[in-house]
Amino acid sequence: MRSPRKVGVIGASGNVGRTLVAAFDKEPDLELVATIGRNDSLDMLVESEAEVAIDFTSPGAVMGNVEFLVKHRIHAVVGTTGWTDERYDQVREWLMESPDTGVLVAPNFAISAVLTEKLAEIAAPYFDSAEVIEMHHPGKKDAPSGTAIHTARAIARAREHAQCSDQPDATEQSLDGARGALVDGIPVHAVRMSGAVAHEAVILGSQGQSLIIRQDSYDRTSFVPGVFLGVRKVSENPGLTVGLSSFLGL
Repeated sequence: MRSPRKVGVIGASGNVGRTLVAAFDKEPDLELVATIGRNDSLDMLVESEAEVAIDFTSPGAVMGNVEFLVKHRIHAVVGTTGWTDERYDQVREWLMESPDTGVLVAPNFAISAVLTEKLAEIAAPYFDSAEVIEMHHPGKKDAPSGTAIHTARAIARAREHAQCSDQPDATEQSLDGARGALVDGIPVHAVRMSGAVAHEAVILGSQGQSLIIRQDSYDRTSFVPGVFLGVRKVSENPGLTVGLSSFLGL
């Protein structure tokens, strides 16, 4: 029987980090060996022989953290937001020097959010219109969320593959931002509201009908199963993986 996988958490004092740290007691195959706060050294991961590190920090810190992990051949499971194509390319470049290391970057670790994206991708070619609305707590740093951007891009790819026509929209006058941000042609609307955690709705419409696919994370424990799935599978998937769907077999 394999000994427990050694795991470190970067951002352990944050909201999601604290939730993850508390959840390790129920995972006998995972051993928490390092908890990294804002002022702690990443060297603790090396000293504790961590095999995998979870990162829930900030867009300003995450790239340095991932570079350190790849350099030390520690697999990474990243839930921090603020990713761009340029950042993904940089991680791929770092991984060329450590081809056996796996880095998973997921816009959302809630299984319901991953399924929302997949269901929206399946449904998109059958409707004339598609828009995404996301709602988060007011402390979130980026807008729209990475989850909403990822969902919109999946919808756009599905529509392009199906050779769908442009979405109908006769708007000629509007206030700035009224129609949301366009992500590959898909309008995305961001709401920041006290009391919210993480929520997304995909609205699809066609003649005489609509379909709404909605996902709600009521607290941060919703991310735990997806994060731990990533921890268990990331070593089997060297290189960069964006999104949790492939780990779920979707």
